[in-house]
Amino acid sequence: MKELTLSTLLAVFEEVFGPALFWALVALAVIGLIAFLYVLFRERTLASGRFLRSEILGVIGGFAAIWFVQTMTSSGYGDIGGPIDLIILALIWIAGAVGTVMVAYTLQGLLFSNTKA
Repeated sequence: MKELTLSTLLAVFEEVFGPALFWALVALAVIGLIAFLYVLFRERTLASGRFLRSEILGVIGGFAAIWFVQTMTSSGYGDIGGPIDLIILALIWIAGAVGTVMVAYTLQGLLFSNTKA
C-alpha cells in the first residue's frame, strides 16, 4: 500500500467490522453528532456540571472502545509490535472517550433539559 486514501480506509474498516456493523456505526455517529449540535444550539452554552459528568464517563468510554475493537479483531494485546500499534491504540481510546463525552452530554441535555447543571 503506497498511498493512504479514503477508499482504502473504508475498505479496511469494512473488512475489520463487516459492512453492516461498520455502516451502522457510521450512521449512529452522524445521528449522535446531529443530536449533540442540536443540544448545543438549543442551549447556546455548555453546562459545566453536565460536561464534567460526561468527561468522567469519557474515561470509561475510551477503555470500552479499546475492548470493543479487540473483540472485533482476531489480534490481542500480545500482538502489539511497534510504535504504530501503540499510536493506533491511543487513537482508539481518544475516539471512544470523545464519543462517550458527546453521547453522555447529549443524553443529559435531552433528558434533563429543564435543569442547567
